[in-house]
Amino acid sequence: MKEINYQTQGTCSKLIHVELDDQNIIQNAYFIGGCNGNLQGVCALIKGQKAEDVIARVKGISCNGRPTSCPDQLACALAQAIAK
Repeated sequence: MKEINYQTQGTCSKLIHVELDDQNIIQNAYFIGGCNGNLQGVCALIKGQKAEDVIARVKGISCNGRPTSCPDQLACALAQAIAK
C-alpha cells in the first residue's frame, strides 16, 4: 500500500491524501479545503481506478484562468504516489 499527503500549490484546496494498492489502484483519496461537494464527487469517481488512467484524464486542467486546478494537482499527487 502506498500512502501520501500532497501539499497542493495554486488551488483553493490545501492538501490531498491518496492511498494506492500495489497495482496503483486508488483505494482512497480526499482533499482538505477547496469546493467540498465537488471534490468529494471527484474522489468518489476515482476510487477503484488505475492511477495512471486518472492522471491521463485530469492532468493539465485549469481553473478560472489559473494554470492548475484541484484535478491537475490530483494528477501531481498520484504521480508522486506511483513514484514512491
